[in-house]
Amino acid sequence: MKLLGKSLDAVSLSMSPSIAQFRQLETGYPRPQLQRAQWINLNGTWKFSFDDEGKFKRPADVQAWTHQIEVPFAPETERSGIHDTQFHPNCWYEREFEVPIDRQHVLLHFGAVDYQAFVWVNGQFVGTHEGGHTPFSFDITNFLNSDAVQRVTVWAQDDPQDLAKPRGKQDWQPEPHSIWYPRTSGIWQTVWVECVPETYLEKVRWTSDFERWEIGFEAMLAGTKCDDLQIKVRLTVGDRLLVNDCYEVVNGDINRHIALSDPGIDDYRNTLLWSPEKPTLIDAQIQLWHHGVLLDEVKSYTAMRTVDIQRDRFMLNGHPYYLRLVLDQGYWTDTLMTPPSDEALRQDIELTKRMGFNGVRKHQKVEDPRFLYWADVMGLLVWEEMPSAYRFTRKAVERITKEWAEVIERDASHPCIIAWVPFNESWGVPNLTQTAAHRHYVQALYYLTKTLDPTRPVIGNDGWESTTTDILAIHDYDNQPQRLAKRYGPEVKLSDLFERQRPGGRVLTLDGYPHQGQPIMLTEFGGIAYVQPTDADIQKAWGYARSCDATDLHQRYSALLTAVNRVEMFSGFCYTQLTDTFQEANGLLYADRTPKFPLDAIASATLGRDSHGSGGAILTTNKVSATGSGADHGFSGTSQTGWSEDHAVQQTPHCAGPSCAQPW
Repeated sequence: MKLLGKSLDAVSLSMSPSIAQFRQLETGYPRPQLQRAQWINLNGTWKFSFDDEGKFKRPADVQAWTHQIEVPFAPETERSGIHDTQFHPNCWYEREFEVPIDRQHVLLHFGAVDYQAFVWVNGQFVGTHEGGHTPFSFDITNFLNSDAVQRVTVWAQDDPQDLAKPRGKQDWQPEPHSIWYPRTSGIWQTVWVECVPETYLEKVRWTSDFERWEIGFEAMLAGTKCDDLQIKVRLTVGDRLLVNDCYEVVNGDINRHIALSDPGIDDYRNTLLWSPEKPTLIDAQIQLWHHGVLLDEVKSYTAMRTVDIQRDRFMLNGHPYYLRLVLDQGYWTDTLMTPPSDEALRQDIELTKRMGFNGVRKHQKVEDPRFLYWADVMGLLVWEEMPSAYRFTRKAVERITKEWAEVIERDASHPCIIAWVPFNESWGVPNLTQTAAHRHYVQALYYLTKTLDPTRPVIGNDGWESTTTDILAIHDYDNQPQRLAKRYGPEVKLSDLFERQRPGGRVLTLDGYPHQGQPIMLTEFGGIAYVQPTDADIQKAWGYARSCDATDLHQRYSALLTAVNRVEMFSGFCYTQLTDTFQEANGLLYADRTPKFPLDAIASATLGRDSHGSGGAILTTNKVSATGSGADHGFSGTSQTGWSEDHAVQQTPHCAGPSCAQPW
């Protein structure tokens, strides 16, 4: 790989710290859909210091750097080398790096910094960014020294107890409790430097139109403005050339619908369609020209994939498609929200597919773009969800709205993403049933999302208390298969379902927003916990139900999935959850990604083909601790079923065999 006449290795070897430290991280290209050859990874060892009292306001104030940290791992993680989980509202970072002397323009990129970042280069203030889950960049060309060695300093502000900012599953208490996890402060995604020409391709965006057999292409330019620019686009699938076009740039951007050759034969079309079963990607080479001179060149990719809603069914590429999703928290024990490696992301997707799922619901997290890249490549559907704030204030509304728009801007071109979820279970809008402003906020984000991306369904509020939505998503943790089958079976009238049933103690639809024929999906259920008896944290572990051993877990999962797969009302489901995550022991995989029972057996049950479990297995609807107390450790309403036909709830999880009557 070449970097302005020098090899990447030659440039990186002169950087501090050594290239060996960078290569250990194996991050992959941090922006998969706009790749250049000219970039330098700044992950590795940085100087670091906490400033709990907020005394430092500029780099010169930091008189002593008390720690070293391995970026991009947050200081709360083991892999950072610090592993301090206490409250630290201010984190300072600094390191030196080198850029080639013969550069043109240099961009400094941050994948994500939680929550607000202030950035200096060589002691000069460059800029700031607010929002802990989205990328930002600065052109630092005018801040560079004349020699090769440069210095970047970052101040990350992250109030650990601010509930009016998007924080997702990050706990505001000193120790993780209930369904919340350790905090992630400061830099938690890749930091990198990119060399670009004076006029360059800043953004591209792809869409596809299955019915018209077209690829939508947008490109935005940045840098020095000039006339007579052309953009050349070459699209290929393997060795097969699809498009080799050239467009004139007008007002700094282009927006084109690229018609592909279409013989109208399904067999031919199917070779180009993207799906989980056959994730065909279209490679793109994009060049920027000026009077016959090549100014810039990037690599990208897209796909021919269309998602839609047709009456009560979800549609993929013009055909009804049943969604089998699993809830994915996206955490690792020693690295928290940051993946330990690129291979770890790939492994999660491979395991998910091997368990029979065709997608994930990324829960309360905007995942690293490398995950979306591997989902595109390997064929995994993704519901993307905005991390919640937990207070309803004007500031919270402003923050969520701004960051959600940035999320859509970053990820709209990924074919794996099939739905957007701005709200989960009324978090951040706790008074939807009584307060008009809360309802208007949910509706506003629904319509904003449809405006920014009209090509995908939007779930206004996943779980219950729906207003405006394209899919009616239900969360129901009643783990008694027979009761689930009865509640959603063919004899049930939809009017009774929406008028009388209250999973989680909440109405499914608000007054004035009746079900209008949208697809119905069970988007959270299950949550059956199991931990090995030798687990050191067994007393902290909990789930929505528990199993006494791996065989019992297999039986319960099979029975539950058999029942859910047979419900014709559902257009899909999402099981809770993929992995054990800290105190939550309700994963199909342990936290280290080891399966709790064989993958092929999980897959058979997921697909509704496994008769191993008993259809009459009885499971508690309560979250329970490892000691079997039956206490509700979650949000209000979890322990109340609200079933009109049977209000009795079994308080003690049932397992076959006397040993299971005892606490873990």
